[in-house]
Amino acid sequence: MTDASDGFAFVDGEGLDTAAAYRLIVGCVVPRPIAWITTVDEAGRVNVAPFSSYNYVATSPPMLAINIAARAGDGAVKDTARNLRANGEFVVNVATEASMEAMHASAQEFPPEISEAEALGLSLLPSRHVRPPRLAASPVHMECRLDQMVPLGRGVNTLYIGEVVAFHLAHEIFDGSRVDSIAMRPVARLGGPFYAALGEIHERPMLQRPPGGEGWLPRKPGL
Repeated sequence: MTDASDGFAFVDGEGLDTAAAYRLIVGCVVPRPIAWITTVDEAGRVNVAPFSSYNYVATSPPMLAINIAARAGDGAVKDTARNLRANGEFVVNVATEASMEAMHASAQEFPPEISEAEALGLSLLPSRHVRPPRLAASPVHMECRLDQMVPLGRGVNTLYIGEVVAFHLAHEIFDGSRVDSIAMRPVARLGGPFYAALGEIHERPMLQRPPGGEGWLPRKPGL
């Protein structure tokens, strides 16, 4: 790291080690939505784990992408990734302020033979199209089937892209057409040990028409 004359610290990405790169990227890319994922292993045990390198990547059909790194230290495949590779099914549950403590607790490393859902006393609901169950503590569940796996970089990370084959939406946050993201009260990941809630909300009209037209302000004649 060097100090540049423009008042910024300069960190060259060439040759940057994994630990330093991780600290920088998770500190800069914030806030990050959290995919609280349920999967099932070959013995039928339910695995629950949160991942914050996650977002939607397509709308037709709806698709999500989750980056799952190899386990730090030994480089082993994490339980969620192993289950995805074995059966290609998962559920993304939205973590909220109300479920933050349970979500955080599920991030600890349990042995593969231990179900986080059972160990933490998480209530489960059956899915319609996939084998992994849903988390009752979440107001939003997205049943997904794996579409493709994309190895990234030096092989530490793999991007898992899944198609959403079903949505389950709590009545208090869904009016039959749109999801009330504010009422959902989601939590997001920051760098280090920090999470964030929505905080102050700023409203601006959409300047380009999205597929659903939501929030779009038509352009006035002559402008």
